[in-house]
Amino acid sequence: MSDETTIPGDGTKPAMPKEKRVRADAQRSTDALLEAAKKVFATSGVDAPVREVAERAGVGIGTVYRNFPTRSDLIAGVFRREVDACVAEATTLANTHPPCDALSLWLHRYTQFIATKKGLASALHSGDPAFATLPDYFRENFEPALAALLNQAAEAGDIGADVEPYDLLRAIGNLSVASGEDGAAHVRRMVDLLIQGLRYKG
Repeated sequence: MSDETTIPGDGTKPAMPKEKRVRADAQRSTDALLEAAKKVFATSGVDAPVREVAERAGVGIGTVYRNFPTRSDLIAGVFRREVDACVAEATTLANTHPPCDALSLWLHRYTQFIATKKGLASALHSGDPAFATLPDYFRENFEPALAALLNQAAEAGDIGADVEPYDLLRAIGNLSVASGEDGAAHVRRMVDLLIQGLRYKG
C-alpha cells in the first residue's frame, strides 16, 4: 500500500503520514540534542555531565542515551553536524553571492567551524575508535565544497586556477590557532590577507 495520502474532499491539506511524522519528530529531537551538546561543550567542556545536555535540550536523559549511547557518540555527532552545516552554507553562499564574495564569506565561516572544533580537540585526538572516521568525513565533505567555490571564482577570473582545496583548508586551520583577547580578530585579518593573495594572479 502506498503511504501517499489523497487530498480530502474539503480541499484541506492531508496530514503527514504517521511514519514520516515520527521520523521528523525524531530528527528534531536529535538536532536539539546536538545543538545543546555543542553549547554545553563550548562552555563546560566535553566532560560536562550528560544531564546538563539533556536539560538544555529539554529532554530526559534517557533520550540522550537512546540517540547517543556513549559520550564519544555524542561528541562525534556534534562534529559531523558542524561539518554538515558549514558545507551546506557553501552552496547557499554560491547561489546568493558573486563567486569571490562567496569564497571569502565561506572561508570566514570555516574559521568559525575551526573555533568550534577547538573545544572538541582533546577528545577528537584521544584515540577513541568512535572518532577514527572523522578525518575522512572532514576531507570528503570540505574539499568538494571548497573546490566548487574555488572553481567558480577561477572561472570568473577572480583568482588563479591552481589552488588546492586541502592546502587552503590546512592554511586556515594553522592561522586559526591564534589565542588571546584579539585572537578572533587576528584570525579574521590573516584570512583577509590570504584571500587578497588568492586574488593576486601575477
